[in-house]
Amino acid sequence: MKPYFYPLLIFLLLVFCSSCEKQKEKINFPKTDLGQSALIPKPLNIQASYNAFGLGKNTVIYTDKQDTLYSKVGQFLSKKIQFRTTLSLPLNASTEPENQDAPENSIFILESKNTALSASESYELEIKQDSILIQAPTPEAAFRGVQTLLQLIPEKSNDTLTNSSLWVIPAGKITDRPTFGYRGTMLDVARHFFTVEEVKKYIDLIAYYKLNVLHLHLTDDQGWRIEVKSWPKLTEIGGKTEVGGEAGGFYTQSDYQEIVEYAAERFITIIPEIDMPGHTNAASLSYPFLDGTGKPLKSYTGTRVGFSSFNTRKDTVYSFLDDVIRELAAITPGPYIHIGGDESFVTKKKDYKYFVERVEGIVQKHGKNMIGWDEIVEADISPKTIAQHWRTEENALKAAEKGNKVILSPAKKAYLDMKYDSLSKHGLDWAGHITVDSAYIWNPSTFVKDLPTESILGIEAPLWSETISNSSEMEYLAFPRVIGYAELGWSTPENRNWEDYKTRLARQLHFLEKNNVNFYRSPLIEW
Repeated sequence: MKPYFYPLLIFLLLVFCSSCEKQKEKINFPKTDLGQSALIPKPLNIQASYNAFGLGKNTVIYTDKQDTLYSKVGQFLSKKIQFRTTLSLPLNASTEPENQDAPENSIFILESKNTALSASESYELEIKQDSILIQAPTPEAAFRGVQTLLQLIPEKSNDTLTNSSLWVIPAGKITDRPTFGYRGTMLDVARHFFTVEEVKKYIDLIAYYKLNVLHLHLTDDQGWRIEVKSWPKLTEIGGKTEVGGEAGGFYTQSDYQEIVEYAAERFITIIPEIDMPGHTNAASLSYPFLDGTGKPLKSYTGTRVGFSSFNTRKDTVYSFLDDVIRELAAITPGPYIHIGGDESFVTKKKDYKYFVERVEGIVQKHGKNMIGWDEIVEADISPKTIAQHWRTEENALKAAEKGNKVILSPAKKAYLDMKYDSLSKHGLDWAGHITVDSAYIWNPSTFVKDLPTESILGIEAPLWSETISNSSEMEYLAFPRVIGYAELGWSTPENRNWEDYKTRLARQLHFLEKNNVNFYRSPLIEW
């Protein structure tokens, strides 16, 4: 914080405390208990003071001006409060001494120099009767704190305390930080295409629960969804199909950048995936020289896997991939490019290894680190490369032995496309049914026996789209399970308890309904 801001901050606090002393005399808040709030993910530590803050028309938001990103976090909070309450709260309004309209209560979002908040996403949220203070070492951490505050705003205002409406927020202090730095979900836009606006809505929903990664499965046998300007037929031909024979679609690079920027405003990293050397029929149909099977090429709109492959020994294939990865890396500010690598059943093992190692070099050449499904550990990969465990625990252990970090996405626990039960409207069941409780009751840190905790980068819940064709069906499979995965990635095992969680989950009903989420109303939850 710059020195000139300290006198101003001290003045503000004195004015607010003085004005709020008058407010305390006028308002008799009901007793509250911050510890009983329905927060998801469960914070690390909650201390209730049994008082309250009244969010109302006189509330003002102030942010640390040292970094404009703090101001953007404040703007985000203001917009969300307006959506939730209709209140229009000013941001960084005039606070000069001569201003006769000093606000009675305020929300501060400030950079913290507290060494106890050293983790990049750690924050402290302190709620008093006269003010709310979010302190965080980074704007990203402040944003996570804002999500907690938003969850504390009640569904309805209390109109009996004063002559205007107040939303009563329970007072106390929350100190919080995540267990894992990587907390994500994947959306398969290749089997069925989802529009920019549909992806944005999903981003908003997962941001509310502090997820910080969205992995986009951009290519598969059924469709190629990202524009590559140096190879236009990828979308002209490969982008026109999807499962079931519908029209498909694709993102222009401008569309993709719009998604990336929207996610970045919510401190979510977009990870693009170009699946290869298998799952490549749409690419080979667009440019037949890429094909390594020698079989006749035709568009594919089914759901079978493992029949396609690039020609892994042809130099022109790697020239093509160099162009694809170069263009994708240029519009992807995040550190990762995902290369798929799963279910390459018709690729010879030695050719598969050669391919993975050569593509890893291309990814690194363009300034990114490679992620691949856990089969990639069969190759001689760099320690910088990340293996995503989905099927074989042996591969997860092999990755750790090689010094590679592991993302946990075990299909039998974390796949969002699995049916809830035999009566589910959508989804598959090859990995089993995943009920809302079984999705939650497992420990990522110990799930793979003998996998060192320090090798685990985090958790990701993939949503494959073979059986869904629109955002309503996507939401049905994702929610409420993805909310539980968010807690598994953030909260400590000591703070995770099914009986407590299902009570808090039931109280998410208003948020889900207000945001028009077509969630699965599990009979295990008392909605």
